[in-house]
Amino acid sequence: MTAVRFAPNLTGRLHLGSARAAVMNFLFARKTGGRFVLRFDDTDQQRASEEFARASEHDLAWLGLGWDLFTRQSDRLALYAGAAEKLKAAGRLYPCFETTDELELRERAQAPGRPWIYDRAALALSPAEAARRRAAGERPHWRFKLDRAPIVWDDLIRGRVEVDGADLSDPVLIRADATPLDTFASVVDDVELGISHVIRGADQVSDTAAQILIFEALGYTPPAFAHFPLVLGAKGEAPSKRLDSLSLGRLRDDGIEPMAVNSLLAKLGTSNAIEPRLNLEELAADFDLAKFGRAPPPFDPAELTALNAKLLHLTPHAAVTHRLPEGADQTFWETVRPHLERFGEVETWWRVCRGPLAPLSASEDAEFLARAVDVLPPEPLESASWDRWVEALESATGRKGNALVTPLRKALTGRENGPELRNLLPLIGRERALRRLRGRAA
Repeated sequence: MTAVRFAPNLTGRLHLGSARAAVMNFLFARKTGGRFVLRFDDTDQQRASEEFARASEHDLAWLGLGWDLFTRQSDRLALYAGAAEKLKAAGRLYPCFETTDELELRERAQAPGRPWIYDRAALALSPAEAARRRAAGERPHWRFKLDRAPIVWDDLIRGRVEVDGADLSDPVLIRADATPLDTFASVVDDVELGISHVIRGADQVSDTAAQILIFEALGYTPPAFAHFPLVLGAKGEAPSKRLDSLSLGRLRDDGIEPMAVNSLLAKLGTSNAIEPRLNLEELAADFDLAKFGRAPPPFDPAELTALNAKLLHLTPHAAVTHRLPEGADQTFWETVRPHLERFGEVETWWRVCRGPLAPLSASEDAEFLARAVDVLPPEPLESASWDRWVEALESATGRKGNALVTPLRKALTGRENGPELRNLLPLIGRERALRRLRGRAA
């Protein structure tokens, strides 16, 4: 069985960038009949926040991304300790006593423009010296000794990837307080939880290279890896935090639908057009890692707003019945939905239909509106009533086109554009229409 995992950053709210990884992992699991695991990387108690953990659960539930298994790294410390001892016994995990300040001085001393690589000075310490310093109360952090050789894997998105181990710094796996870093704990988790595929951003390719060696040092076969490209700005700016600035909470408050977010993130960076889908099952059926390219795709927030509108225009009445104002029926929904950008605008159009609403009318249209009162068809009003009304007004006033429709729209709705008046008129009703045509709030 396939199994994937998503580990949100517990130092902030879930944003579009991290939600993209969640959506892709979830859809892959559903497409392959596998498991979607939610994992909280909370071993760093100074940075991980329970508030953000709860918020992440809420945001994932809002997207509809239900998880099959939940786990916390803080509950699994004994597993990591056992794996660490195995690496120490194999000579792959070694103690380092440098302080943060000492390491920063070394980094500043090297030639500018080159990534800093730990010089492995700690390997020169004899076991006796390391034991003496630990006995004296010094607490080391522990680094994993990488192979200074090419690390190669077949990435499900990027194809063949080769990273030279000589270009990487031996990663710290255990902090000085004996807690594991995610780089290490994730490997142990992936083994113990049976994770078959790791799907994440291309910014973690170097982490993958190191983790492959950790898997092998522990005696395990690494999972399959897929690294999707980061996202460019709308004008092709270099990858940065374009998606990170948009939290799901902010989007939710702004009236964006969860399936608009899912529809965008499922296809961003693929060869497919980004189109609205009404449910996750439709997205899962079409999901394929092979459709993702290596080139970073552009993203414009306006694209999400437009996608949200398209989604609402497709949404059937049955899907929003519980969200509509009391008394709003299918006819109302089908009348106003082609003009919605956000669902919250429904309240505006419900006030247009049920009031109270102050009409807009110009003094030069007073005589025309008075004539419109005289020829307004009797109840019951229906869509055909509009055609009869327009025909009578054309005959009585000589007005046609916008000269006829615009003053009626402003008087009846208080707006210059919106749904077709032939459909709105029956929803407004004759008595309310008459009051508005006479310039009264109704």
